Amino acid sequence: MLKAIAIDDEPMALEVIKAHAQKVTFLDLKETFVSAMEALSYLKENPVDLVFLDINMPDITGLDFSQLLPQNTSVIFTTAYSQYAVDAFNINALDYLLKPIDFSRFMKACQKAYESVNEEAPKLPYLFVKDGYDLVRISIENLLFVESEGNYLTFKESDKKTVTRMTMTEAIEMLPKSDFFRVHKSFVINLNHVKKIERHQVWVGTEAVPIAANYRDDLMEILKKIWMVK
Repeated sequence: MLKAIAIDDEPMALEVIKAHAQKVTFLDLKETFVSAMEALSYLKENPVDLVFLDINMPDITGLDFSQLLPQNTSVIFTTAYSQYAVDAFNINALDYLLKPIDFSRFMKACQKAYESVNEEAPKLPYLFVKDGYDLVRISIENLLFVESEGNYLTFKESDKKTVTRMTMTEAIEMLPKSDFFRVHKSFVINLNHVKKIERHQVWVGTEAVPIAANYRDDLMEILKKIWMVK
């Protein structure tokens, strides 16, 4: 379980984080604070894994406050201003969330935090994506491939498909690199479901997915290692 607190001088912003945190099964949001100094006193007696931290606060900026935290405490900045992003990452922030904070983006940041607490911790077996106004849980084990079309992605599982507005780059960052491989500018496949590879396409489950010429050789090398082909 990931222990966390949130610090923001705007109570409504904290309510959003509270609501999002309740949906994340591996996140335990211990406390929220409108005062950075009160939060600092709390942390001296109650160490946590993660701090959601506003940047623009009256007594001390979030950037400065983050320097007072123990080195093993991860920080996710929350702010309405994108111009602080470079400064945030220069001080090794784990992530940077722009208000209003979307749940799918919040979930992605939490997954990153979960994995950073202990590099040997098992990867989460699922991810969440938006489908209209709904949030859909995607099983990574059952995911066959991701297909890009315009500004939308289709997550094709063995028993259903989910369409969401997202970039392929964002999807690749969320998926375990050991199991997923890009075979085309519009397709990323789950290597565990590959059944057959042909000259211009690969069969993933019962679905045929095109292979771009510049990805084929690398795919063949990876599959040889998986299938132990000489």
